Amino acid sequence: MDVAGQRDKQRWRTELLARRAAVPPQVRAAESAALASAARALVSDRPEWVAAYVPVGNEPGSIDLLDALRSGGSRVLLPVTGPPGPLDWAEYTGADSLRPARWGLLEPSGDRMSCAAIGLASVVVIPALAVDRRGVRLGRGAGYYDRTLPAARPDARLVAVVRDDEVVERLPEEPHDRRMGWALTPGGGTRLLDGN
Repeated sequence: MDVAGQRDKQRWRTELLARRAAVPPQVRAAESAALASAARALVSDRPEWVAAYVPVGNEPGSIDLLDALRSGGSRVLLPVTGPPGPLDWAEYTGADSLRPARWGLLEPSGDRMSCAAIGLASVVVIPALAVDRRGVRLGRGAGYYDRTLPAARPDARLVAVVRDDEVVERLPEEPHDRRMGWALTPGGGTRLLDGN
């Protein structure tokens, strides 16, 4: 992507992060509860493994989303951060298994699995600042998921978690971007995107 495209992505990020910071705590709590409820539909067919993440800060969702995935009968993989590159994974076994990690994140304290572990998951729940109707996802820009998603199963359901107003018409796209098939939103639940 050219320099102008990178500036455009940065403008999107700045605006979306500011909008998230302005969401009142009671709205954030209600949206988190709605996302946890909607997440149950992701595992209604009882996939053995789901890859997800721990929402932190102003990200939509909460640990309740992870517990909803587990209560649906799935085992949940969470990313373990390291140097820039593909993410490693470890199994989430409950809130008491999480420990503080870099950048204010939480990650599981269990045995670390390689990046290839994402290939176990038939559903991959991915953080996003926004996703467009074509399935193009805008992340925070560090590239961890861009480097990780090539190891996901080709038939995995890729689900971006965003607030309802973060499903937008069109975002900048780069050749390495892998399109999401679905968005999970508090008001819309699981929404099929055109990129599927």
